[in-house]
Amino acid sequence: MFLFSKLVWVFGQPLSLAFLFVLLAVLAGLVRWRATSLASSTIAGLILFATLYTTLGNFLLEGLEDRFLKPQDPADLQCMIVLGGAFENEVNTARHGVELNAGADRLVEALRLAQKYPLARILISGGDGSISGIYEGDAVISARFFPMFGIGQERLLEETTSRTTFENAMNTKELLASQGLSNCLLITSGYHMPRSVGIFRKLGIDVVPWPTDYRTEGQESLGLDFTQPNRNSQNLATAIREWFGLVGYYLAGRTSELYPG
Repeated sequence: MFLFSKLVWVFGQPLSLAFLFVLLAVLAGLVRWRATSLASSTIAGLILFATLYTTLGNFLLEGLEDRFLKPQDPADLQCMIVLGGAFENEVNTARHGVELNAGADRLVEALRLAQKYPLARILISGGDGSISGIYEGDAVISARFFPMFGIGQERLLEETTSRTTFENAMNTKELLASQGLSNCLLITSGYHMPRSVGIFRKLGIDVVPWPTDYRTEGQESLGLDFTQPNRNSQNLATAIREWFGLVGYYLAGRTSELYPG
């Protein structure tokens, strides 16, 4: 299942699909299937245009981000769960550092809460999610990150083996039970929260959704945007990947709702 999901995404993301249709157009042209070549070229062009020059990705991503609103800070806090996805694992493994990626707000928010609630435990869930499995995961790198800001090692719980969001939840459930912890905050990116909450609910783990790392302004609409093709492409890829996950996990019985909210 893990390898299958990785391969589906390699070939299913928008730019990969555009390339595959271009390749099909070239091959069809070589054997003089002109109608197939023209159709494939047209589809590739439409995919690229929608990916680069429309707000489709921002619109889809905003819908995911708005499914769960962040509550006010609680009066007290026992524990928080931080899902992996905030470090440049390949770079950190090679350089033994703490380089952050676009999901770094997950760690910034966890650090803010850890300083505000000095007795709260921090469970970092994340192993190496790559196909090769040769890199340090978020939990291992977090053991270097949090002490840099005065958070003692004794407050950290490291779940180092999970490769997917489903494994995050499965392994976290066992770790929480062993530590006698419950009703923790669940910290992850806003767009990732629906799928994450759906899995935790299915496994009977009580959590308080705590979204962060927003990528949209909250007032997105469908339209054209020629000013930032790179951002448009990234946001569409992120939104489609989440929807692949939502649909796949629902069909596999790993969530009880297609679109948790």
